[in-house]
Amino acid sequence: MMNQVKDIMTQLAALGSEQTLKTFLNHGGVEPMYGVKIGDMKPILKKHKNNHQLALELYKTGNSDAMYLAGLMSNPSLLTPEVLDEWIERAPWHMISEFTVAWNAAESPYGFEMARKWIESDKELTADAGWSTWGCLMALTPDEKIDKEEIDQLLDRVEREIHDAPNQVRYVMNGFVIAVGSYYKPLAEKAMAIGNRIGKVKVNMGNTACKVPYAPDYIQKIWDAGRLGVKRKEVRC
Repeated sequence: MMNQVKDIMTQLAALGSEQTLKTFLNHGGVEPMYGVKIGDMKPILKKHKNNHQLALELYKTGNSDAMYLAGLMSNPSLLTPEVLDEWIERAPWHMISEFTVAWNAAESPYGFEMARKWIESDKELTADAGWSTWGCLMALTPDEKIDKEEIDQLLDRVEREIHDAPNQVRYVMNGFVIAVGSYYKPLAEKAMAIGNRIGKVKVNMGNTACKVPYAPDYIQKIWDAGRLGVKRKEVRC
């Protein structure tokens, strides 16, 4: 196993580029990482897809490229709350907390449990993962398996708290409103209304030209395309 980890780390190092590394750092990335484009990881992933034990070992390296690859390589059905908690504790920056950890949590059997727990955390990256997991759950879960009252209360909470929340948490709270408005028909209208009342959400996006999506516009595009309530089979990509 350790030989496989060493081999993959060597491959990732060779695939890294100064430009991609600079881009990640501008987005708030934390080293160690090589700066590997996600598309360039796919040949490695194809060879080791669903090698869950290898994924766990890669995540432990603390290298952001390896951690992201681990999140694509894993088998979420095998994840436990303990491992998911360990993953969020180890997450060095929001690309890992918001994508790798949240995607795997949402696709695991413990998505709702972890989302509820993590959004209560005082740690920015943990709360970030929690709200991102909620958004992913909206995209994945059939409407009849979602507690409408719970989502209703979460929307109200976002409206109350978003502008005073930590930086990255503001971004994923906004994303949650978009997810409800896009994927969860019973409260789509309410999500749109709350998005309008919240208005533009200010988030420090680092040294980039990236902008925070304006929820009402994004939701309206989904509606206009006739895609309201169209669920996804997976969120990892």
